[in-house]
Amino acid sequence: MSTVPVVPPSPASTSLAHLAEQTARYVEAGLQGAPNTARAYAGDWRRFTAWCTEHGQVALPASVDTLAGFVTHLAEAGKKVATIQRHCAAISKAHALRDLASPTDDKKFKVLLEGISRVKGTRQKQAPAFSLANFKRTVKHIDASTPGGLRDRVILLLGFTGAFRRSELSALDLEDLTFSDDGLTIDLKRSKTNQLGEAEEKAIFYSPDPSLCPIRTLQAWMRMLGRTAGPVLVSLRKGGRLTERRLTDVHLNKIVQRHLGPKFTAHSLRASFVTVAKLNGADDSEVMNQTKHKTSSMIRRYTRLDNVRQHNAAQKLGL
Repeated sequence: MSTVPVVPPSPASTSLAHLAEQTARYVEAGLQGAPNTARAYAGDWRRFTAWCTEHGQVALPASVDTLAGFVTHLAEAGKKVATIQRHCAAISKAHALRDLASPTDDKKFKVLLEGISRVKGTRQKQAPAFSLANFKRTVKHIDASTPGGLRDRVILLLGFTGAFRRSELSALDLEDLTFSDDGLTIDLKRSKTNQLGEAEEKAIFYSPDPSLCPIRTLQAWMRMLGRTAGPVLVSLRKGGRLTERRLTDVHLNKIVQRHLGPKFTAHSLRASFVTVAKLNGADDSEVMNQTKHKTSSMIRRYTRLDNVRQHNAAQKLGL
């Protein structure tokens, strides 16, 4: 009996196999998204798979009926529309990563989601904005003679004037800062809306009041750090001793709430920038140049002008 000769793989085919592995890695990176989003999706996916196990359903690939049962369970459990939509996005990502059709694309399922939105409403609870007067009082009340107090002043002043997301603040390195007579330029390596790391900058300006000046406060903090590289915002040991451990965005949020109050979050710094800037006459393009929002509709969503008497054209009728 003749045997079929075994032909060794050519160098070209070996190279293509290697490239296919690399391609898969890049595709997966493209599907992952921002780190905070990826963590949220991971938790949502675990919740979905646990529900499927409990009810004897297959999670991957999931059927339309399985997903419909899961989102109905979430709705009946009192979950908000935004939370349900995020779970659906996580399930869709999990299917996309494995090149499987997602049940979230089914037309009947989309009708179900629309019905849930109509019944439960889609208005999201947003981080409130603070008044500028209250913010100034809060910052001045912080004791900047201590490492913790000085760091916290930097967080509030830089977070507000730079309209930072808390993940962006946490990720700041000293190498990202460029000082000049005109102010401070901060290089954003990556952000929620800039996952590809394209060149983006924020500008910070001097304040005539040293106690409210984000640049002078930051420079004082850098002198206390005594280094020129590494994270800008760090955690402290007992007794206020400095470390080189990067401050997490969760801890950063707690610091903001400690000073501004429990109803506020670190996101309130960003929302308040938009609100205060708009009240002071800034147009959308000026605001977007700092926040790095991509559309004016997002600026309108971020503007916390809930008081009907604020920023109301009825005051300009001339009667």
